[in-house]
Amino acid sequence: MPQWWLGADSEGSDWKPYTLKGCKAHGKADSLVAAFEEVPDRNAAEAIDGLYIAVPRDALPKPAEDEYYWADLIGLEVVNASGVRLGAVKGLLSTGAHDVLEVQDGELERLIPFVASYVTEVDAVARRILVEWEADW
Repeated sequence: MPQWWLGADSEGSDWKPYTLKGCKAHGKADSLVAAFEEVPDRNAAEAIDGLYIAVPRDALPKPAEDEYYWADLIGLEVVNASGVRLGAVKGLLSTGAHDVLEVQDGELERLIPFVASYVTEVDAVARRILVEWEADW
């Protein structure tokens, strides 16, 4: 993304746009070093250290058919072909081979591969995912 939004408030009340000059992974897998047009020196960089990074939804490219942003899947009900509710999507995992739905049903958690052989339909409007997955798997 050529422009990032940074803010101290995760709710987005104080977000400001920054123009990205460059970015690379640093140290731990979850750390980044980024350079912005609006941050001219080390003091300015220290002032933005630890801020949240975001992008407004309307700045994201539209997903292709049968592609989804993870945020759009979280909270959707998961139902199998027999009509049995398996829970709701709590999160997703990236395994390298494919993504995996984390489906929470009370204390029970199911991990369902997010591949066409198991996930047969994603209906964002109805807030439901239909899967070929049995309740006792």
